[in-house]
Amino acid sequence: MNKKVAVIGLGLIGGSLALEMKKRFDWTVYGVDSNIENAKKALELGIIDEISDFSIVENADVVVIAIPVNHAPDMALRVLDTIKNDALVFDVGSTKENICKKVVKHSKRVNFVAVHPIAGTEFSGPEAAIFDLFDGKVNIICDRELSSEKSIEKIVAIFDDLNMRTIFMNSKEHDKHIAYVSHLSHISSFMLGKTVLEIEKNEKNIFDMAGSGFESTVRLAKSSPKMWSPIFVGNKENILTSLDGFINNLKVFKELIENEDTEALQNSMSETNYIKEILNGIKK
Repeated sequence: MNKKVAVIGLGLIGGSLALEMKKRFDWTVYGVDSNIENAKKALELGIIDEISDFSIVENADVVVIAIPVNHAPDMALRVLDTIKNDALVFDVGSTKENICKKVVKHSKRVNFVAVHPIAGTEFSGPEAAIFDLFDGKVNIICDRELSSEKSIEKIVAIFDDLNMRTIFMNSKEHDKHIAYVSHLSHISSFMLGKTVLEIEKNEKNIFDMAGSGFESTVRLAKSSPKMWSPIFVGNKENILTSLDGFINNLKVFKELIENEDTEALQNSMSETNYIKEILNGIKK
């Protein structure tokens, strides 16, 4: 059955979802973006079927909110005020507690599902949209008990068809855990890049001497500051806690180097090697 889909925000995730729904599901996808150039590019690339404005939400069967997390809560309220009674609404933001709190008392809260597909690249904009981006990845649904069973069934079916594994989590716990495994890694990548740029003034040296380790570590520093700064502020409490732990470990490691304590350095790194076993298990 053909569905009418409104995708609000045509960046990497919104654009990739639009592409999936258009090609894999054969649904009609309308793109809504405050940046008209993004919308035109998405149409040109075949990511969407048609450019529209917010009014498309009134008749949409599915509404995807894929805008920066500082604007998503207000947009969710606006969408819920507008949709038809049987529409499905979901957001794809990297933080979930704020948006869940914002819509909790809305009369159509049951139509909304808080979703976080763990997928992406360091690139942004509609040009970054990728078909099959979500294959084999994990999708998190938060506060499922506040959504109707029908809404949950619809959303799980969508992400099952995108070949994602869905898990369920409380929004507060989600934001706590994601601060460590995602947000902190982006901060460390940005700050490593900043440190190297401040210390190494010769750009040619960076180009000539940077190995694959440096390149992979700073890859995330190419990510969109416009998208990530609201995420850091929106998940402030959890991120500050994770940063405290990270900074403390850096201080201890620095002291071991200062003291030329080779054995303690090896022990510290050996203990951390266990992360490899965890990640290998996840990939299987």
